[in-house]
Amino acid sequence: MSEFEPCRIRLPDGYEAYARYWRPAGGTRGAVLYLHGIQSHCGWYEASARRLREAGLAVLQPDRRGSGQNSQERGHAESAEQLINDTLACLDELLRRSGLRRAHLIGISWGGKLVAAVHVTEPARIASLVLVTPGLFPLVGVSNTEKFRIGLAMVSNRTASFDIPLNDPALFTSIPERTRFLEVDPLQLHQATAGFYLASRRMDKTAQALGEAPAIPLHLMLAGDERIIDNERTRQFVRDLRWPSRALTTYQHSRHTLEFDPDREPYLEDLVSWFIDPSAYCAGPRAETARHP
Repeated sequence: MSEFEPCRIRLPDGYEAYARYWRPAGGTRGAVLYLHGIQSHCGWYEASARRLREAGLAVLQPDRRGSGQNSQERGHAESAEQLINDTLACLDELLRRSGLRRAHLIGISWGGKLVAAVHVTEPARIASLVLVTPGLFPLVGVSNTEKFRIGLAMVSNRTASFDIPLNDPALFTSIPERTRFLEVDPLQLHQATAGFYLASRRMDKTAQALGEAPAIPLHLMLAGDERIIDNERTRQFVRDLRWPSRALTTYQHSRHTLEFDPDREPYLEDLVSWFIDPSAYCAGPRAETARHP
């Protein structure tokens, strides 16, 4: 018997998106909507989803439209609003399945930007936010030449595809086993359309307005050996929120994908502990922590 239930979620425009629902065996202690990054898919994050399920949390992991096991309109999105509304539809599905009124949101890398934008748009049903190496301030991006080509494609062909500049597995992990997985992963997204790039850029403004949204518990998780995002700008962004309930944890020897760390136990333990009781992280020495595996 599978640990998760594969399912399809009907998005507002009728798109049928693949997802995994991890149903806890006993009583449900909470619900978690789990969003992946620009290049990844829910299959990258099985270990954390499994650990959350074992702790009594209902977890929904959708593959974003055009990514993972969704072959229709590969790498494409029409707008930031479409991506946000897709996520809200997934939130509806999770709350329906779990029977709860609110859910925690976790966003990995680019998914962290989407999580922030969703909270700005519709905060009422969100219990807490976890931003894991979030793509709010990237260090790696498309070149100026590619930006020009993408701009031209917005006029002539919104579905024209362009490389995602993250195809070096060493950006994500230093572990040979995980490097090999990334090298052969058939579901990994290597290109996105001009429409998606524009949607992502327009989402930046919404995500970076997070401080104007209602304050809820927030946990920022960063990799000490980060090569994709700007850790300092991200830390300062979260500090400047001045939300009363927030925590910041840095995993000193990890790279971008904390799930692929050689010792991921501290990260997995922190995820479970946060979703069970966010308040335990938001005061005293745990509010800003450097973890040394």
